[in-house]
Amino acid sequence: MAAGPGIRHPGMVPAKKAIEIVLAGAGPSEAETVALKAAHGRVLADDLISLRTQPPFPASAMDGYAVNHAGMIEAKHVLEMIGEAAAGHPFEGSMEPHQCVRIFTGAPVPDGADTIVIQENATQEGNRITVETPPDSGKFVRPAGLDFREGDVLLPKDTVIDPQRLALAASMNHPMVPVYRRPIVAVLSTGDELVLPGQEAGPGQIIASNTFGVAAIAESAGANILDLGIARDTIEHLTACFNNALEKGTDLIVTTGGASVGDHDLVKPVMESLGFEFIFIKVAMRPGKPVLFAERKTDGKAVRLLGLPGNPVSSLVCSHIFLKPLIRLLGGYPADTIKPAKARLTTSLPSNDERQDHLRAIAKRTEAGELTVDAFDRQDSSMLATLSNANCLLIRPVNAPAASEGETVDIILLRDL
Repeated sequence: MAAGPGIRHPGMVPAKKAIEIVLAGAGPSEAETVALKAAHGRVLADDLISLRTQPPFPASAMDGYAVNHAGMIEAKHVLEMIGEAAAGHPFEGSMEPHQCVRIFTGAPVPDGADTIVIQENATQEGNRITVETPPDSGKFVRPAGLDFREGDVLLPKDTVIDPQRLALAASMNHPMVPVYRRPIVAVLSTGDELVLPGQEAGPGQIIASNTFGVAAIAESAGANILDLGIARDTIEHLTACFNNALEKGTDLIVTTGGASVGDHDLVKPVMESLGFEFIFIKVAMRPGKPVLFAERKTDGKAVRLLGLPGNPVSSLVCSHIFLKPLIRLLGGYPADTIKPAKARLTTSLPSNDERQDHLRAIAKRTEAGELTVDAFDRQDSSMLATLSNANCLLIRPVNAPAASEGETVDIILLRDL
């Protein structure tokens, strides 16, 4: 099957350019409002303004006694205790200067008090206390609004909601938050040779593994997954699978296998029949040369197709390079969160050829916080176990000269260190 005239870049596209093409124009879709408990990992689609002041009243920072500092000095450190204040149970009424209130952490400071004497610095006999070590005026009182005030913009638009920000949003009294919609990603394996794990493989058949890893990468990047299963090598079955994805509002269709240009690779002609324009069909990279990228735009909405190689290692490597950053942009993540990291080589590397290489490697972080990286000796694209042991991909640019120990290289982290 020859490269057709409808392919915008019919030759082999450099890896760097292919990444730029895939990410070009990708941005967050419409906003939706979700319950706070479902917002972790999402990206805010609007500023989040505090609905309350925190703390809403002057509060005690310690267990002890609420006193009036000037009154305590005038009473020569001997005060009458007239009540108690606890978190959720404030003291009713007000204090005179020579009086005090037993108080616990988080409780509102009673009217008339301005200082907390911690319990270790006072002795109590009946309803009287003697302050042994008087504190400075205002000590251990958290003023109202110490943390934030009503109307403050504490979480601006495009903020990624991590656990700390989730807790802050709750403290701001937001039960619901506006976030960008998660992109819907349809994942499809293609090929008569594939059977699902647990099924018996017939002559010439293999176990389908790609989509499990690809879907997991997409989900971890912030996508909602539509599992299309395995498509047989017929135009009719492939067409039905793709139409199913389109009818369900899919933003991105990801296929594994069938992305080459052989007589049995049907993804390209079927997608062309459904109105997709192919941007490129080959990338100058290793592993992962047969990568397809296409788009269909209707009524202002773009649906993208990313066709990954059938080789398991190639499909997973390409998912980290193309799929993960694309999903993050579609989900509203800032562009700077998808850039490669820098690491220092712990061994030397030979020169590279005309295809950008992505070596499976191990990155480590030194006590000083610097990343170091060491590539595996064996890099055959059939070795999925090697990829499972790697925690990063070491990028070797096109025609890169030999690199010595200590040189800085780009890496793509596959796991958090």
